Amino acid sequence: MVIKNVELETVCGITSTLPENTMMEVAFAGKSNVGKSSMINTIMNRKSLARTSSQPGKTQTINYYNVNQEFYLVDLPGYGYTHASVDARMKWGKMIENYLHTSKMLFAVFLLVDIRHEPNANDKQMFDWIIESGYHPLIIATKADKLKRSQVPKQLAMLRKSLGMRPDEILIPFSSETKQGKEEIYEIIDDMLAQFNAPEEPIE
Repeated sequence: MVIKNVELETVCGITSTLPENTMMEVAFAGKSNVGKSSMINTIMNRKSLARTSSQPGKTQTINYYNVNQEFYLVDLPGYGYTHASVDARMKWGKMIENYLHTSKMLFAVFLLVDIRHEPNANDKQMFDWIIESGYHPLIIATKADKLKRSQVPKQLAMLRKSLGMRPDEILIPFSSETKQGKEEIYEIIDDMLAQFNAPEEPIE
């Protein structure tokens, strides 16, 4: 995949109606301090496409990025921000759940977790939500550069066990610093585009 053009096309809040898109949507979810904005900037080859901050909880809307006029990268609200009010956290949760259940063009959901830590209750709930919505989560284990290379396999095994992943489900170690995992994500999205745009075979 070559990123030629990216633009923030639609921003949806709690009361917004989701857009009726005609291109494939690929969504990214993760708790508020997992490095989701940094990851999006990295894979889109932009420095400040998605807002990053030392203060978690910045993404409070559903943001649709039009990529190459080929698909939408959908940035879902960061969850689990402890300093947000209970009401705000409930609203973000409803936004995410509504999107997963109602978006007609959603093809796949990437779930970001921190490779250094065991997934918490919010991560496991999001994993279950994605499955209940009919998708197999693709897991991106962020901040891989914070570990020694020898530690990575052990942490990946821990994530698989904690989330209850099958051996064949995708788990990608990723680093916004070293760009590790970037090409793997590109390849996966390219495969998705090929599947999404493949002509339907006629029924005999």
